[in-house]
Amino acid sequence: MRGPRSLGVVIKLGTSSIVDEKSHEPLLSVLSLIVETAVKLKKDGHKVIIVSSGAIGVGLRRMDVEKRPKHLSQLQALAAIGQCRLMSLWDSLFNHLRQPIAQILLTRSDIADRSRYLNAKNTINELLDMGVIPIVNENDTLAVSEIKFGDNDTLSAITAAMVHADLLFLMTDVDCLYDKNPRTNPDAQPIEVVEDIGMLVADGKFRSPDISTAGSSLGTGGMSTKIVAARLATSAGVTTVITRSSNPGNIVKIVKHIQASRSPASLVTQANAEDHHTEDPMSASTVSLADLEPKIPLHTRFLPSPHPVRDRYFWILHGLRPHGIIYIDAGAYKALLGKAGLLPVGVVDVEGTFAQQEAVRICVVEKRSTPCADGKLWEGPAVEVGRALTNYASGEIARIKGRQSSEVRKLLGYADSEYVADRESISFTVRESRPATPVREATLEMRGVGGSEGEAGASTPS
Repeated sequence: MRGPRSLGVVIKLGTSSIVDEKSHEPLLSVLSLIVETAVKLKKDGHKVIIVSSGAIGVGLRRMDVEKRPKHLSQLQALAAIGQCRLMSLWDSLFNHLRQPIAQILLTRSDIADRSRYLNAKNTINELLDMGVIPIVNENDTLAVSEIKFGDNDTLSAITAAMVHADLLFLMTDVDCLYDKNPRTNPDAQPIEVVEDIGMLVADGKFRSPDISTAGSSLGTGGMSTKIVAARLATSAGVTTVITRSSNPGNIVKIVKHIQASRSPASLVTQANAEDHHTEDPMSASTVSLADLEPKIPLHTRFLPSPHPVRDRYFWILHGLRPHGIIYIDAGAYKALLGKAGLLPVGVVDVEGTFAQQEAVRICVVEKRSTPCADGKLWEGPAVEVGRALTNYASGEIARIKGRQSSEVRKLLGYADSEYVADRESISFTVRESRPATPVREATLEMRGVGGSEGEAGASTPS
């Protein structure tokens, strides 16, 4: 019998999981268990990446600074000091188990640049093939607010999507999400599986002891950032798990539980392992019934999207910071879903200042037959449906919007492309083959937007 396939596992640790919030001393007991867990997963055939915060926290301890400073230059200096100590600590712990590690430092600008994004992806994959465990962190010594991820939850989600990981573990100081705040409601029930994050957030059904906080005094995250990271990762097809960081051994049990199921997408996690009498033949060689008899650790698992957005489309959607908005009509959106490029005639309006090949938001609006008194050509809500890299700058698009492609050269004096954006440079937030729906319904569905019949404003490239 063939054993279970190797999984790509990303483990994200926040600062509060690495250093004590008050003394800033490294939590050696937790870190040692993380190291043992990572090595155990690797011996089981999995590829492991650790996304580690903590550079500033370790720097505070090294310099005997009591509180996290507010000035950027001081934070960057502490990060430079702490990153050396942090990697030395990781290397020392992994060295006891003869496991090589590598350091990967990234900023948002590294992700935004396509060449550097691919270089980072190739480097991480090569390290994994060499049997090395990459340890990823944001390069806080260089990052400023404009190029920061903001928190390592987001960085871990982008890293997981970049390498097509199977699982992302967001380690925190709670077991899972609850339907009520467990600190004030003894009858709070754990939320074990989340199929649709959008519905969960919209209904306000999730709670955790730290759901309203912004993380510890040392860190920058919180439960809300983990929900955002889970949305990012699951959109790329990555199963995302929230569980308690103080017991890293739970990761191995959860991975085995997922492997033992027939399909991660169809698994219903239970607090007690029930009805595991039928083994998955793909995992029978390594997962026994004895492995499944103990209680499965409490955790919340976010199921991956059945229609994941990956590679270049994920990069366009989540790797780039949008510089403006292009408003299109429903007919253009319908044509784009049919794999067409965006023609000028489908553009209703443009907002912001951006250059060629910069990212913009794509929003669908209801086009008016006659302009408003203020000259506005659309009405109602603008529903964002995706992002795009444009062939023309904002000023050029403002001049050619609503016009035929044959008029572009006359209007601009040149025509770099007949399309405002090529189809391969447009990425949608939802399944692209979804049937079009009226714009009014789109406000309820959040992202699924179609429109009334009319000129498409897009054309299939020849």
